[in-house]
Amino acid sequence: MVALKHGYADAVQEDRCAPRTKLAIPAQLRVSGGGTFRTVVHDLSIAGFSASSIGRLHPEQACWLTLPGLQPIEARVVWWNHSIAGAAFENMLAAEVLDDLLSVWRAPKGGGVTRSCLF
Repeated sequence: MVALKHGYADAVQEDRCAPRTKLAIPAQLRVSGGGTFRTVVHDLSIAGFSASSIGRLHPEQACWLTLPGLQPIEARVVWWNHSIAGAAFENMLAAEVLDDLLSVWRAPKGGGVTRSCLF
């Protein structure tokens, strides 16, 4: 069963098993063993997200993302690079939940500019 979890994390990172949408959502992130901090989610899919993180995060670290209006969502860190972390949700988001978030937070047509909360 462990191989499946790693396979899922690899698929989320490499194959992008679900399309990710660029956006900028103010949120909160809590990492196992640490406190909660403010972040900006830069892209989101039913399978995972990337977000700003001033502290270094490590692959396989458990984390909980709290998006506006939702309960914390458990995820596992897949990568961290230059203050941006990517994570795979433990359980995929419902398509309806993603659609609701995108209807409010999607970047303007043509891409728009998303800025990290760090700059």
